[in-house]
Amino acid sequence: MNPFDDENPERKKRNPNDMFRGDDDVFRDIFNDNRIKDIFNDDKVMDDIKKMAEEMMKMFTNAQPGKPVVHGYKIDFGPDGKPQIEDFGNRSIRSPEGQSTISDEIEPLTDIIEGENDVAITVEIPGVEREDIDLVATEDTLEIKVDSPKRKYHKRIDLPCNVKTKSTKATYKNGILDIVLDKKEKKKDNSGFKVSIE
Repeated sequence: MNPFDDENPERKKRNPNDMFRGDDDVFRDIFNDNRIKDIFNDDKVMDDIKKMAEEMMKMFTNAQPGKPVVHGYKIDFGPDGKPQIEDFGNRSIRSPEGQSTISDEIEPLTDIIEGENDVAITVEIPGVEREDIDLVATEDTLEIKVDSPKRKYHKRIDLPCNVKTKSTKATYKNGILDIVLDKKEKKKDNSGFKVSIE
């Protein structure tokens, strides 16, 4: 009996969004590979990755024909050696009618590097013009928003430390937004600062 045959009763019982369902499934093989397990060395992380992959497959089944969907995961290893997982791309959302759909906004891929005196952030937002980018810094957050006819991006970043908002510098070139914020003392500044992009 062919396990991929639609008439196979075992196939009908399986969750179509479960990417670990097939006997020769590549994803199942990857997650059962001892070398991969050794890298993460944490069953909870492996379970989280499986859940995220299943959510991603659900999102793709709800995609509209002809409409691109971007979704992925970035895995960094922190100073403690533990993996930190961040997802990026379109989000799965619920319509007012309760239907599962895909957001038009893309959450961009970001890198945050905390230096001794500043915080540097790199954001990938290709396909937009510099004038379309709305960037607002507060002492502990940075919000990036693009709402153009071509692309929509949105991300709110919790900064790893308090920063001097008025020292913020940003440049945009070839789809990459680079931002540098100077660290500040512990004194509070709750007002936002509209950042101009060069």
